[in-house]
Amino acid sequence: MPSQILAVITMKKENIAGGAPIFIEPSKERLQQTAFTLEKILDAMVHEISEDTLIIVRHK
Repeated sequence: MPSQILAVITMKKENIAGGAPIFIEPSKERLQQTAFTLEKILDAMVHEISEDTLIIVRHK
């Protein structure tokens, strides 16, 4: 089974589009808090795409 992007967390919604759920956060702190929570809930890993965008990926 290939890796799968489960969610995108960003502070700049104008740069994001696609089929995964997108979470828009107002600050770096909230960005990281949401990513950490989703990482645990989804049993996946967080990867930094840019300073203001993270993705949650399941590698299985």
